[in-house]
Amino acid sequence: QVQLVESGGGLVQPGGSLRLSCAASGVAFRLYAMAWYRQAPGKQREFLAVITNGGSTTYTDSMKGRFTISRDNGKNMVYLQMNSLKSEDTGVYYCNTNLSGKAYWGQGTQVTVSS
Repeated sequence: QVQLVESGGGLVQPGGSLRLSCAASGVAFRLYAMAWYRQAPGKQREFLAVITNGGSTTYTDSMKGRFTISRDNGKNMVYLQMNSLKSEDTGVYYCNTNLSGKAYWGQGTQVTVSS
């Protein structure tokens, strides 16, 4: 079955950087778009970025210029490089893909931005 496993979260100071990773299995990875979402404390899960199977990217406006999504089809990995982190970036970050109308999610990785 499809499995998504995020990693790379942690505690970082404001202005710092983190690179999140998502390992996918059970899916023909190179055929599908992959996305990152975030759920901040007390808020709904929000879309951050998506990368198509062809490598085209789309970001929510607030992330443009700070976050970069990328993928390595040879390794079945998708990444989220996060720079200039702010306290409001704190939350649980989730990897996502959709197959035949069904959404799949990882367990999430916690990112805490604090001094």
